[in-house]
Amino acid sequence: MTKKYFEVIRPGINTTFQDLGRNNLYHIGIPFSGAMDNRNYILANAIAGNKENTPVIEFAIQGPLLKFKGDKVNFTISGNVNFNILKKKEKIEGTCYQNYILEDGDELDILSTNKSVYGYLAISGNFDVQFQWNSCSTNTKANIGANDGKKIEKGQLINILDIHSENSKRKLEYINSKIENIRVIKGTNFNYFSDESKKIFFDKEFTVTKLSDRMGMRLEGVKIENVVDTNIKSEGIIKGVIQVPADGNPIIMLSDHGTIGGYPKIGVVISADYDKLVQLPPGSKIKFKEIELSDAEMLFKLYDMETKNLVLKIK
Repeated sequence: MTKKYFEVIRPGINTTFQDLGRNNLYHIGIPFSGAMDNRNYILANAIAGNKENTPVIEFAIQGPLLKFKGDKVNFTISGNVNFNILKKKEKIEGTCYQNYILEDGDELDILSTNKSVYGYLAISGNFDVQFQWNSCSTNTKANIGANDGKKIEKGQLINILDIHSENSKRKLEYINSKIENIRVIKGTNFNYFSDESKKIFFDKEFTVTKLSDRMGMRLEGVKIENVVDTNIKSEGIIKGVIQVPADGNPIIMLSDHGTIGGYPKIGVVISADYDKLVQLPPGSKIKFKEIELSDAEMLFKLYDMETKNLVLKIK
């Protein structure tokens, strides 16, 4: 049997293996992790003809340059991504949300995301990756998951366990939409903040800074004043929680967040808006909109239903 693998010519900025993440490990300090943009992760696997929780390669801003060795493999890229397929005598400009075939010696050059952050590469088959706690998701802060918990590196060989190719022409017409406001519910320490700061939080714009990664997104804007205590006893936090440290600039906890924290929490980003939140590149403007918990639950059901309907449209 011919060995099948990718050689990493250029690793990209933050390229890791991801799946849907880990469940029920907060009590030992392990967050969910998993793909940052859950919908784009699911769509990439669906178009490639994979089961929903199949490992993919997630990349941020600039993706990898990969050289394929083997017979052939189908692949799909999801997100808002610029990429090319380099064959011996031609360069093909790729389109997201459809399958392409790579043959022996072909190169896949994932140039960049376009006014967004994360993209996903799924192959029609399975990467040879290790699992911890039933997930391959790489958390580079904790060094857990596939690839010894590290980013994919230059010169590395990414082995492929198996390939299926019966779905070589699948595609989806899909455009990533933007959202005007990020919707939140009140945090458990909402009353720690002055009435003026509460108004600022919902009325003013905040800017996404360069100090953002899979662990958290730091914002800048009008300072939010804490009138009770800028530190609290450390307690459990979840993905999407918005903490406000003493400097008054909010921090949104993302997929690789620590599981406890001692900064007061003013709000929580609803699950239905999380995918769009993480795709906001540095320099983007954010406005928050308060909604009730019951509305957040309904919006998540609609988000989940829409994602499933998109999968059904793939052909």
